[in-house]
Amino acid sequence: MTRVSSTAGRGTIWKTALLGVIFALGIILLVFWLAGAFAPKLRAAASGPGVADGRPLGTHETLIAARVVRVPATESAVGTIRAVHETTVAAKLLAKVTEVRVKAGQPVQKDEVLVRLDDEDLVARQERANGAVREAEAARNQAQIEFGRVSQLFEQSSAAKIELEQAETALQATAARLEQAQQAQREAGVTLGYATILSPMDGTIVDKRVQSGDMVSPGQALLTLYDPTHMQLVARVRETLVRRLAVGQTVDVRVEALGRTCQGEISEIVPESDVASRSFAVKVTGPCPPDVHSGMFGRLLIPLDEEEWLVIPQVAVRRVGQLDSVEAAAADGRQLTRRVVQLGRRLGDEVEVLAGLRAGERVAVPATGQGS
Repeated sequence: MTRVSSTAGRGTIWKTALLGVIFALGIILLVFWLAGAFAPKLRAAASGPGVADGRPLGTHETLIAARVVRVPATESAVGTIRAVHETTVAAKLLAKVTEVRVKAGQPVQKDEVLVRLDDEDLVARQERANGAVREAEAARNQAQIEFGRVSQLFEQSSAAKIELEQAETALQATAARLEQAQQAQREAGVTLGYATILSPMDGTIVDKRVQSGDMVSPGQALLTLYDPTHMQLVARVRETLVRRLAVGQTVDVRVEALGRTCQGEISEIVPESDVASRSFAVKVTGPCPPDVHSGMFGRLLIPLDEEEWLVIPQVAVRRVGQLDSVEAAAADGRQLTRRVVQLGRRLGDEVEVLAGLRAGERVAVPATGQGS
């Protein structure tokens, strides 16, 4: 009985092991099938990698040789477009906003009214200060008359010296009170002026942070505006590249969102490296397109030494799926074969070839593209 049970147990183990092997073999075969191991391979031609069967040169085609050109090399440093002159207008009072006369994107002129605050109590203070000045002026004038009268009597020996001194002291006291009242009047006028917030410069409103009815406190930001006619790119440049730049140097700036490149002048190189990025802040100002706005992404193109590019006409390239290819001519120039190439940067009507061609090899282009 024990022998039969042992034999049955061994049989079960062998069956389980066999099923595991079959399952693992199936998984391996599936992986190889998905990888294309059982698919027929394309026949490779002798002309090089990525070459298909050849064909003769067409009557409406011509051959252009791949050539080497020297192009000034550049290194880019990313940055942000900022306004040279940008300011934030803040409140100087604890008051209620009664009127906001601008909105984001609106151009404004210098000294144009932007925001009005509740000034009822400030107007009352101004009137009290004006009344105090008038009262002090009257007292000073009366003291002036009294001093003149006592002076005449003193000259006629009809008044004692002590009376003259008292009249002079009274005149000086009233003059001091008048000056104090005038100072309070000017202070009240300045404080009243804080209720009408004016634009400090010609510019464009960037951000409006208050609405009519809001309560504002001293130091609270109300509006932000900048001068759109003077923009700059603030870029972070690596320590190894900043030595190639100098204040006053003309460089190219690429604005990616507009697809445009404009020239600017380096106005400032901050003489302190950022500890985290080991880079310097470089500011470039100059002519910019009118549709450049603060906060846009830009690149500072730093000139380096020249480099060699292998280029061919762009019209010679055929794109199929994700592959770029050209039809390269054999040595006799009569037979064309398809050649897969790896392309790089554009240079006008030409494109850089990184791999797949050598200098001097000729590619087919339409006859109308002969001048490319």
